[in-house]
Amino acid sequence: MKEKVIIGMIGLGARGASLLEMIVRNAKDVEVAAVCDLYEDRREAAADLVEKAGGKRPVAVARYEDVLALADIDAVVIGASWAAHLDIAIAAMEAGKYVASEVGGAYSVQECWKLVETYERTKTPVMLMENCCYGREELMVLNMVKQGVFGEIVHCAGGYHHDLRGEIAGGEENRHYRLNEYIHRNCENYPTHEIGPIARVLDINRGNRMISLVSVASKASGMKDYIKREKGGEHTLANVEFAQGDIVTTVIRCARGETITITLDTTLPRSYSRGFTVRGTRGMYMEDNQSIFIDGQHDECHFDWKGQWGNAESYYEQYDHPIWKKFVEDGVKGGHGGMDWLVFEDFFDCAKNGKPTPIDVYDMAVWMSISALSEESIALGGHPVAFPDFTNGKWTTRR
Repeated sequence: MKEKVIIGMIGLGARGASLLEMIVRNAKDVEVAAVCDLYEDRREAAADLVEKAGGKRPVAVARYEDVLALADIDAVVIGASWAAHLDIAIAAMEAGKYVASEVGGAYSVQECWKLVETYERTKTPVMLMENCCYGREELMVLNMVKQGVFGEIVHCAGGYHHDLRGEIAGGEENRHYRLNEYIHRNCENYPTHEIGPIARVLDINRGNRMISLVSVASKASGMKDYIKREKGGEHTLANVEFAQGDIVTTVIRCARGETITITLDTTLPRSYSRGFTVRGTRGMYMEDNQSIFIDGQHDECHFDWKGQWGNAESYYEQYDHPIWKKFVEDGVKGGHGGMDWLVFEDFFDCAKNGKPTPIDVYDMAVWMSISALSEESIALGGHPVAFPDFTNGKWTTRR
């Protein structure tokens, strides 16, 4: 067991910078020894942040390879653009550094296989930092599922319902990679916020697996309309044709017979939601109105459900996950309602004690591959596409 974990932070845009700030404020046994970004202003601001927080000023470099070459680095946190995640993760595993990678989608099945093969050769743990797996309601629902409250689970749904038009349209000014993604790709580009909690509910890679998907995309009208209204017809993006459909719907079949529906919905006006839904033979959970329906308890309300909206909170006392019970007692901290800190606390504990990560390389490969597989399915007009078995059969015995 290490007294502290020495880390390098790679990628310091909006997300990377916010994570770094959370780490230096809350992680008492973590030292940030290196910060890395292609842009000098970002890496110098990050080094200033660490120093002002009372730490030794970290090395500030432009190349992630220079971080990986530092002998005293135990682990790296990858907050770079989607396109760089897997390349950096693979290089870090080769260098023997524990890897914490921010979320996103893969560009090919081949790079997912390379990730898995690198882990199996080096045995260097990698963790996909899917914070939504640590949400209070997601963990409570998981706890209820494991206790049989919803009966046998038949179907789950979720989505990334988040109006990102302003962020995408400002990509050039803000140096944000999403703009280029939406111009050139048409896929389920951000699947892990919804699929992570669902994969836990359905035991994916641990007794169950995803076997195929079908994806369809609507036309792409939201961004062009937004840019013309907000930035004017003379703006450089006004006549750009965006490839990314406004709504992408993906249906996944699982080996045990369950189905999953996930939706990407980021370029039309709407409220934020992850749409987490769990359907079982004895009940259901719905995130959008934060309600739980239990067979035999709520039958009389099923035609007048509005009065039960928000009733999920009443289940905290009985079914709140132990992780959250302790978190509430100790004091909730970190971004996104505390989820950000919980996922990093788990990762740092693994790196400190040399343990396997809870969201491991096989989870990372399967969840991220959805982007590449959906892109293929959409291009083929909604043709079914098979999931590779990244565990090579071990899903039947892993727990």
